[in-house]
Amino acid sequence: MDWLTGNVGVVAAIAAVFLATSLLLLALLLRSVHNGRLLSGELDVADREIAKLDIAVAERAARLRIVRELHEVAVVSISAIMRQAQGSRYVVQTDPGAASRSAGQIADLATGALTDLRRIVTIAGEGETPAASQPSIASAADLITTMIGAGLSIGFTESGEKFELQQGAEVAIYRILEESLANALNYGGTGTDVRVSFTWTAEGLQVLVDDDGVQAAARRDGLDPSDLAQQRSYTFQDDLNALTEMVEGEGVTEMRQRTVAYSGVFNAYAVPGVGFSVSAIFPALRYDNGVHGVNLAR
Repeated sequence: MDWLTGNVGVVAAIAAVFLATSLLLLALLLRSVHNGRLLSGELDVADREIAKLDIAVAERAARLRIVRELHEVAVVSISAIMRQAQGSRYVVQTDPGAASRSAGQIADLATGALTDLRRIVTIAGEGETPAASQPSIASAADLITTMIGAGLSIGFTESGEKFELQQGAEVAIYRILEESLANALNYGGTGTDVRVSFTWTAEGLQVLVDDDGVQAAARRDGLDPSDLAQQRSYTFQDDLNALTEMVEGEGVTEMRQRTVAYSGVFNAYAVPGVGFSVSAIFPALRYDNGVHGVNLAR
């Protein structure tokens, strides 16, 4: 009887362990099924998002092709306008009738080119929010005030005789300044000292933006930038690397492209122990029209 009672206890214990194990396995199985369904649902959502992105990319690629084709047509039309206009200058005195016909052709070509350009703007802007008014150099003061409020210390100097710029050039210069100041704040942080200078020449403009982001970081850490510079020895190789290494990045690439679009020279490089420097030099901005940069009236 005692043997039976003891065995019954063992069997009960085994049964309890088996039941507990079964329940645990069942819970794990149910959890696995649940997680599998969640994962499956997430994969379905991801697949749908990928499909949407594929469609969006395809649509943008199609719009880009259309824009490129219309742009080429517009360039051809504008080139013809320039040829007609230049020819008219030489016959307006000797053959007024030919000059009049040429003026009519110029008007027709200009109308067609304007139509194509409007199509480009419409197609390129599909699916995007309406564009705000284009910035200009005049609004750079507001930009500087905003960035000072964000934590930068900015000094601005301007020298030379300022001249009127094309709207596209004004936008390019404003965006270069905007990106340079944003980088100074992002990488140098609050308290970064920035020096901005515009130097106007007879036919060009030099834009320089220098910051002391490295020294600003030292100041925030309670260190003396001068002592920090003395503790580290900078070699000729450091300076050479700063001048020769190509700085990459979306913002830097865009600034470089904007500068090159107006026949300028762009440089961006780290200044060892100090910070970062950006320069955009436009030697012939006054008369630049995308074809040449000289004063044809002379």
